Amino acid sequence: MRFIAVLNRDGGTLRTTDLDSFSDRLTAVLTAARHTVDINLVDGKDIVSALKKAAGRKGADVILAGGGDGTVSAAAAALMNSDKALAVLPAGTMNLFARGLGIPQQLDAALLAFAEGDVKAVDLASADGRPFVHQFSIGLHAKMVVLREKMEFASRLGKIGASVKAAYRTVMKPPSMRVQLTIGGTEIVTKTSGIGISNNLFGEGHLPYADEPDGGVLGIYVTVAQERGELIRMAANMARGKWRDNDQVEIHEAEEAELKLLSKNRKFRCVIDGELFPLRDTTRIRIHKKALKVLVPRAEKNAKAA
Repeated sequence: MRFIAVLNRDGGTLRTTDLDSFSDRLTAVLTAARHTVDINLVDGKDIVSALKKAAGRKGADVILAGGGDGTVSAAAAALMNSDKALAVLPAGTMNLFARGLGIPQQLDAALLAFAEGDVKAVDLASADGRPFVHQFSIGLHAKMVVLREKMEFASRLGKIGASVKAAYRTVMKPPSMRVQLTIGGTEIVTKTSGIGISNNLFGEGHLPYADEPDGGVLGIYVTVAQERGELIRMAANMARGKWRDNDQVEIHEAEEAELKLLSKNRKFRCVIDGELFPLRDTTRIRIHKKALKVLVPRAEKNAKAA
C-alpha cells in the first residue's frame, strides 16, 4: 500500500519527539513490509490544509495522521466517505479513539501494527455537520477544558496534571444548565451539570472509549449529579470505567439526537474531540455508519489496548 504520513510537529507527544529519527523508523518499518510512504512534517497551523491535500492525492491508500485529538479529528473529517483509510498514530494524551481500534499505544509498536494491518470500516459522528471520532460534550468537560487551557504545560504528563487540577476546580464549582434533549421523538427537559454524546457506546471496565467502533449508535450520557459528593463519586466511577453502575449518569442510545440550550442568560462552550467551540442554541448530533475506513491491527492481534 501507499502511505502518506502527515505529522503535526506541534501536536500531542510529537512536540517532544525527535521527528527526524522517528521518520526514519517509520520509513524502515513500512518499506520492510513492501509499502511506500511519503512523510510530511507540518506546523500545527497548517495541519488541516495538509490533511485535506493528502486526502485528495490520487494513488494513496492510507493517510497516517499523527498529533493530538484535533489532528485525528481533522484527518477523519477529511477522509469521511473516502476510499482511503486512516491510520491513527497514538500521539495524543489519552488516544481514546486509537484504543478503541486496538492500536498499540507505543509509537513504534503502532508502526509495526500498521505494516501488517487490515482496513476496516467504522462509524463517525457529527455535531451540526462537524465530524468527530470520539465525543461531543457540554458542561463539566467543557469547563474543565476551559480551565486547563489557562494553564501552562509542555508534555503529556504536564497535560494530565493540568487536567487533574482543572477537574478538581470544576467539581468544586460545577456548571449548571437547563437543556432539552430530544432522542428518538422523546423530549427530555432537565437541569444538568454535563452531557457527553459519544461515537458509539463506551465499553465497561476501562477508559472511556468504544469497544465496538462500528456499533452504529450514539452513546448519550446525561449527568444528573449536582452536589460535590455526587460528582466525586461519579468521577471515581468514570475513572474505573463503571458506566452502567453509575447512579449519577443516565445512559441513552440513538442514531440521532437534538440538544437545545434553555439557559439563555449565559454563554456556554462545547468540546468536540478535545477542541473548544461556542455552544449553539440548538445542536443536532447524528451517527454516520461505517463512514470512515481505518487501518487496524490484524484480527488475531487486535486485542484492545488497556
